[in-house]
Amino acid sequence: MNKSDARSEVLFQQKFPIRGGDFVNAGDSSCKIRNTLREIGIDSDIIRRIAITAYEAEMNVVMYAERGVMSINVYRDEILLTIDDKGPGIENIDLAMQPGYSTATEEMREMGFGAGMGLPNMKKNADTFKITTEVGKGTRLEIKILLDGKND
Repeated sequence: MNKSDARSEVLFQQKFPIRGGDFVNAGDSSCKIRNTLREIGIDSDIIRRIAITAYEAEMNVVMYAERGVMSINVYRDEILLTIDDKGPGIENIDLAMQPGYSTATEEMREMGFGAGMGLPNMKKNADTFKITTEVGKGTRLEIKILLDGKND
């Protein structure tokens, strides 16, 4: 079996809708992902990395978008996490990727969010990290973590 065949065989997949502004349920999807990966026997270091990226992505949807969908696909050799949201998009990706940069409101900061580490933490924990955005439309994140522990 070649690499593309292994990639095409989905061992597990699930989608999670996320509602913008729903701080009460924020983190539920990433917690479910973490628990499911533990149940199917994924290495704890991989689970930690996925949990961090999923939580940060989920919180960005809750904080900034109207709604979004987080999808996880587990393949034989990698995990692909995608997040698609309908929201304002990101005006300046380079600026948004800088640690500490945040557009969080004062209310979000009072709740303990908005430290400006979400996107940098996602990139740091991913083997590949791709972000595409359109101002006024939304943002898509594609996060890949290899199961053999090697970066691309």
